Amino acid sequence: MIELKHITKWVNSGGNRVFLLRDINLTVNEGEFISIMGPSGSGKSTLLNVIGMLDEFSEGEYNFLGQPVHELKEKHRSQLYKSHIGFVFQAYHLIDELTVYENIETPLLYQNIKSSERQAIVADILDRFNIVGKKDLFPTQLSGGQQQLVGVARAIVAKPKLILADEPTGNLNSKQGEEIMELFRKLNAEDGVIIIQATHSERNAAYGSKIINLLDGRVEK
Repeated sequence: MIELKHITKWVNSGGNRVFLLRDINLTVNEGEFISIMGPSGSGKSTLLNVIGMLDEFSEGEYNFLGQPVHELKEKHRSQLYKSHIGFVFQAYHLIDELTVYENIETPLLYQNIKSSERQAIVADILDRFNIVGKKDLFPTQLSGGQQQLVGVARAIVAKPKLILADEPTGNLNSKQGEEIMELFRKLNAEDGVIIIQATHSERNAAYGSKIINLLDGRVEK
């Protein structure tokens, strides 16, 4: 399903290489729920961005659904992640110029789903997240917790094969956070969606079937 081989990523700073990831080897099978833990700066978000094809890497091989990501052109990579990956960002990444409804609808537009079907899918998600009354508001009119709920709704609306979640409950109160984690658990258990989350929370990490600890860009043995 997902296979990272010797993934290394660095940036150049003042003529020196600064390593963000070092020799990451990771295999993720269908139906897994993986929690990535580590202190700030350990490479958790960078690793998620590499898996989500938002960041390129410097060395190594990455195979996703049998496709060699390291050999694909940007356009093909973009199609791959838009079709199969949902991303929950810590900083929301909602589109300010779009309403809540339009933000949630966006992933469906990439999949050639006809308008009436899109409306039904978005209506169902709005209801599921109890945000029907917010559908015509813009992100700036929402609280941080509400924006995060919209971000999660957008990530799951197109039924992705993989959800990548970066501190998914960081801006939610404990009740909302628990509801989101239970939703992830259900998507994983019932629909077989692979979940990979980066978290500081031991409680959230415990939802995973496997915990990977990162330190200084390396997987701790």
